[in-house]
Amino acid sequence: MRILRISQDSNGTDRLLMLNQARFPDIVADTGTSAVDAYASAARHSARVKRLKIVLPLAAGVIALVFAAISFIRAFLPEELQLETATIENGKIVMQNPAISGRNRQDISYSMKAQRALQDIANPDIITLEKIHAEMPVNETLVATVDATSGIYDRGGNTLDMNAPFTISMNNGVNADFQSAYLDIDAGEMETKHPIAISMNGGSIIAQSLRMTDKGRIVTFEGMVRVNVEPSAIRKNAK
Repeated sequence: MRILRISQDSNGTDRLLMLNQARFPDIVADTGTSAVDAYASAARHSARVKRLKIVLPLAAGVIALVFAAISFIRAFLPEELQLETATIENGKIVMQNPAISGRNRQDISYSMKAQRALQDIANPDIITLEKIHAEMPVNETLVATVDATSGIYDRGGNTLDMNAPFTISMNNGVNADFQSAYLDIDAGEMETKHPIAISMNGGSIIAQSLRMTDKGRIVTFEGMVRVNVEPSAIRKNAK
């Protein structure tokens, strides 16, 4: 198993914390190793480091993507929600086409809508959203688009269970495909035990699971982690 863990320091700069069992050979081997072998080993190590340096901004994009997903769910405030119709079915209040739109403090527009929202009458803190589409600003220049099959929001525990596949794409070329994810909003943690695929211009990360802690400052990819970097990105980074 390979584990790739990336963190952000207090200045917001990405740094590599651990790459476990990646089989990076030592640059200086034992006395029986030839100079040619030592040079080849160092060259391979240098190439891996270059690839990781290019992938680090991708990890920062993942952090932004995750918190974008959190933001759009929390923005479904009852006093701002617009409904077409509401009925009661099987002990649940069913709201058709709930939607919300407006502008944030930076005067950047956002919009969110779902096909249905279901609220359990016996436990009104549990809200299920179906067929979700949202467009929201992450910052002044970055906009995230979220498309999700469904999500279960627990207002009491402030958790979000994305129990079906969803995608997050950004206008800077970053795209993330999740099969599921569980978010503890107050703790700033997210975990998925299903495969994920994240791509951007110049590279991609594929892993079998992901865990985010410390409010997004640490992101850990686990299980057959594959990092792909296009040669053009390596050449650009070397300049």
